[in-house]
Amino acid sequence: MGRHRGKYAEEPSGRSRRRRGRGGAFLALAAAMVIVVGLAAVGVYMFGRGDGCGGSDIHLDIAVSPELGPALTDVAGDFNAEEHTVDGNCVRADVRQVDSANVAYDITGSGATMGDTESDVWIPDSSVWTRLVQSQAGDAVITETGTSVARTPLVLAELAEFSESDDEPTTWMDVVPTTAPGEETGRNVRVVDPVRSSSGLGTLYLLHGALEESSPDADTFNAHMTAALQSLHQGASADEDAAFLALSGGDEAAPPVIVMSEQAVWRYNGAHGDAPAQPGYLDDGTYYLDYPYIVRSEESDITRAAEVFRTAVRSDESLQRLLDEGFRGPEGEADPSVLAEEAGFVEDQPAELPAPSEGSITELTRTWTQLKMDSRVLTIVDVSGSMLAEVPGTGLTRMQVTGAASTEGLQMFSDTSELGLWEFSTNVNDDLHYQELAPIRELQAEDDSGTEHRDVLASELQSLEPLPQGDTALYETYLAAYQEMSTNYQPDRTNVILMLTDGDNDDPGGMELDELLDQINDLSSPSRPIPIITIAFGPDVQHLEPLQQIAAATGGAAYMTEDPTEIGDIFLQAFSLRIAEDDGESEESGDSED
Repeated sequence: MGRHRGKYAEEPSGRSRRRRGRGGAFLALAAAMVIVVGLAAVGVYMFGRGDGCGGSDIHLDIAVSPELGPALTDVAGDFNAEEHTVDGNCVRADVRQVDSANVAYDITGSGATMGDTESDVWIPDSSVWTRLVQSQAGDAVITETGTSVARTPLVLAELAEFSESDDEPTTWMDVVPTTAPGEETGRNVRVVDPVRSSSGLGTLYLLHGALEESSPDADTFNAHMTAALQSLHQGASADEDAAFLALSGGDEAAPPVIVMSEQAVWRYNGAHGDAPAQPGYLDDGTYYLDYPYIVRSEESDITRAAEVFRTAVRSDESLQRLLDEGFRGPEGEADPSVLAEEAGFVEDQPAELPAPSEGSITELTRTWTQLKMDSRVLTIVDVSGSMLAEVPGTGLTRMQVTGAASTEGLQMFSDTSELGLWEFSTNVNDDLHYQELAPIRELQAEDDSGTEHRDVLASELQSLEPLPQGDTALYETYLAAYQEMSTNYQPDRTNVILMLTDGDNDDPGGMELDELLDQINDLSSPSRPIPIITIAFGPDVQHLEPLQQIAAATGGAAYMTEDPTEIGDIFLQAFSLRIAEDDGESEESGDSED
């Protein structure tokens, strides 16, 4: 307008000026109308603010699982532009991306957290977190609305170039090994740490259910579950970023198969278009991440604002945004143009298995944590004369079979586990009935020659030689081992004594059972448990009851079999004590022949 006024000011006076005056009147009228219309518009806007947004805004803080962030940030943007109100105040939705486990552990105080977890609305990736909170922090404000913002099933992610459809596992039982260590499965299956990831925890739950259905008894179930957990512990990814890195291959010749959500596979492919992954769907169903809409406030205006935003989240427009990001809708619907068939995705909703209960979640995380804790094991092997006897049908002595089985058992332990080895009989070390063959050290530690401790143990186990005239001084050896482990107890590890013997206590004039139990009772402490696990094998074992009493006194177990070749499987049963259902109570005995 200033430029226009300058132009007219340069015109000559006179007639034209009078005409300009008439034109100016029209322009003034037009300008006035513009102003009036403008004021009217402002009046309408102000009136709208008076009815809807005239007061202070209600800021709705919404913490969402990070993968939901892009879609729900867009939803919140549209929501805010539409000026939804509560009691005449505009509701402003602010979406933040927060790790689900971070929020859950901050509420319960039961795990590590990075803070900044307070919010009015919480949308974690799975209801397992809300159940965990409800079971461990009953006074927490957690209001379930029954709304599942999105859904995505757990699948097996594998680089497409390595995927062979004919070899795809069909059930969760096929996913990880459930037998003694050393058996090759042909697959390197990994999970994200279940303590921090609902996909990892969901995997444990699926395996738990599959094993419960297929196991004939509790001992078999515990042994198989132990094998599965130990396999998954190896190479478990700390978080999803680490899982993506592992899936991409890195330095590995054959990258692993990783259990993750279908939507995570879609996101991975978005960043790795040159080497995409392919999802594998299992025939016996799967667990879904369900993204529940949770309200964490009891303030009236906040709860009503949360309800208004929940309505927006459930709109058709919001659903399409979620489908565009690789999620499925609340009813399992998918967009085939996003989850494309040529990329290995399926449009039909995979069969859904029930979600974990509160008790299952707590038990599974406890189990994982217990097995994650590194072991500190003193293994003691019988080298009495009876170990020279041949095991029928093998052409090997009991000593040779025991050494081979024990060497396989080494594969159960992580590199940071600590193991030591003793041998025992009678008078094997001057007047002592036992002697150390390898000190208790980390398996990855190297000796002066640069040999890893794991290899040192394997070599010692293979070279064990029985003493032809040696008897079986069990009780004195038990006591010496218990004294050693008590003196050097490590509270950050699982301290265990593992005894392998083919006979009853046979030491004339030596320690009696009652004396052993009394001394163990004097040394033991509930806060410093040292379970003694005994695996007795061969026809020379006539009396299991003394071993059962020792097990009961230490929280350990006693196992007996006539066949030493079963030692590998019994290893699993023995160490499955750590995932026994009765927390704090251990089995006193087992018989592999039952």
